[in-house]
Amino acid sequence: MTVYHGSAYEVKNPDVKFSKNYLDFGRGFYVTTFKEQAEKWALRKADRTKNGIATVNIFDLPDDLSSFRVLDFGSENEAWLEFVCNCRKGSYIYKNYDIIIGTVADDDVFKTVNMYFRGLWDKKKTLEEIRYYKTSNQICITNQETVQKLLTFKYSYRVEAGKDD
Repeated sequence: MTVYHGSAYEVKNPDVKFSKNYLDFGRGFYVTTFKEQAEKWALRKADRTKNGIATVNIFDLPDDLSSFRVLDFGSENEAWLEFVCNCRKGSYIYKNYDIIIGTVADDDVFKTVNMYFRGLWDKKKTLEEIRYYKTSNQICITNQETVQKLLTFKYSYRVEAGKDD
């Protein structure tokens, strides 16, 4: 399958050591199956980086991941919510898996998740609110060995900010 990684640079050789801490699924190399989502990530990352250029990197990822430790949430559910909150708090729970697949807790979604995170909403209310947001996905490859086994760089392209951005 084709997956996309939005960045401020071309990334021919992904390396998990460049990942930030406290992300949705912990430290890892993140890709998505949505090209438009990767383009938005690239624009955001380039905007935050002094010399960066919004770039979408395209990789091949095998369809068969059965020989790896995969956690696939499918959609937002209680397990997803707890996992994201634990990772955002700094838990290393993500290290139990090679690959984690699920919805993105982007800025809008995380505002909702934060209501649960702070104890203001219960799980049911939080998950009901999240369903109003546009569907997105992310695939986090949590360790370098798995990145090297699975991802094959195809090419990259630059993204220009549109009139609506």
